[in-house]
Amino acid sequence: MLNLERLRILHAISAYGSVSAAADVLHVTTSAVSQQMTKLERETGQALLVKNGRGVRLTDAGRLLSGHAGRILSLVELAHSDLEAHRGAPVGELRMGAFPTAVRGLFPQALKSLRGDYPTLRAMIQEMEPQPALGLLVRGDIDLAVVLDWYNKPLSLPGGLAKEPLLDDIADVVVPVGHPLAGRAEVDLAEFADDDWIAWPDGGFCHEWLLFTLRGKGVEPRIAHHAEEHPTVLALVAAGLGVAVVPRLGRGLLPAGVRALPVRHTMRRHIYAVWRADADRRPAIRAAVDALRDAGTALAPADA
Repeated sequence: MLNLERLRILHAISAYGSVSAAADVLHVTTSAVSQQMTKLERETGQALLVKNGRGVRLTDAGRLLSGHAGRILSLVELAHSDLEAHRGAPVGELRMGAFPTAVRGLFPQALKSLRGDYPTLRAMIQEMEPQPALGLLVRGDIDLAVVLDWYNKPLSLPGGLAKEPLLDDIADVVVPVGHPLAGRAEVDLAEFADDDWIAWPDGGFCHEWLLFTLRGKGVEPRIAHHAEEHPTVLALVAAGLGVAVVPRLGRGLLPAGVRALPVRHTMRRHIYAVWRADADRRPAIRAAVDALRDAGTALAPADA
């Protein structure tokens, strides 16, 4: 019998063009992908991949099986969706992943609402960054992800996913109270050309966005420190160690010694719920998206 997980990997290689790309999307190592493909070839008794320069390509048998794999995976997802839809209410288990500020800013209220409205639904959240979350979503390890992109830098989504906007999250520049611009009603990023910056961890989506945005304003940032969590960033700013961009979602109260300055050309993060399109009929998906959107709407007056 063909292994469903191996079929998922073969389909990912076909969809994304290489072993490494499939490994990235599925959030596994390239060696794990290769090992699973070796086992799948043993199960089928046919070569499914052949070397093509420094990469690989699917054989005729590989393309044939990949086509079937796509339909099989879609049917499995539809079966789960139809069974849940047949019950007529969100029940069972719903596994979700979201980046830390979304977990802190949206999920407490959303999960509380889901528990109150649907006591037979077991909704679970795990903190994770957007790219790993998308990989786990495509692989089927989670059912829904909350991800983000920025107003000037969209996030590329793998095929076969559906999304719905939850809210737009405004970001400010935070500075020490002694900063020359601390008393301003609004600022422009170009005014911070001579400041040290506290940035997101190197290599992440938000870190790359910050560099891209500052350079677009003619600022080559001096990155003095890297930190991910809002409280850590704000503590470094309060100590006078630099300035930072900090979104409002999940930020909480500013500590003494820090000022948040709106930016003249408003910086916004677009926050989305994303799920596999084949799971669209699941009542649990719809219930979770509605609860998350309601939680985001409740925050809107503070972010306006």
